[in-house]
Amino acid sequence: MSKFWELPIERLDRGQWEALCDGCGKCCLHKLEDDETGEVYPTNVACRLLDRRSGFCSDYKHRRAYVPECVRLTAGNVRDIDWLPATCAYRLRAEGRPLPDWHYLISGDRETVHAARQSVRGWTVSEDDVGDIENHVVDREL
Repeated sequence: MSKFWELPIERLDRGQWEALCDGCGKCCLHKLEDDETGEVYPTNVACRLLDRRSGFCSDYKHRRAYVPECVRLTAGNVRDIDWLPATCAYRLRAEGRPLPDWHYLISGDRETVHAARQSVRGWTVSEDDVGDIENHVVDREL
């Protein structure tokens, strides 16, 4: 089997690009930005479309119809999105770094991202269940 994930991201086809996603769900968490400093603060508040158990969007194909501000990652913009999690496969590969051992393309198991505690499973809430998002800033690196 070809290890397509080791190729430069610009050479990946659409299916390979989509397959890079490990299902951590961290990119679907709301972030707060300080207007004065530009510093970004992660929260434990997930987009309403995120399936917080699987780590995948519940309506990926139509997500922008429901969440217009949802960012579409591409090989052309991934290097410019500084709020992507440090463990994000897109970010790692854009930086020429390898995927972690828990990534399913390495481990062969979609559950390893959760077992390694690298996903949103078990510590997030849906935006539909939150009033004041400022009360949901988390002290953890994404």
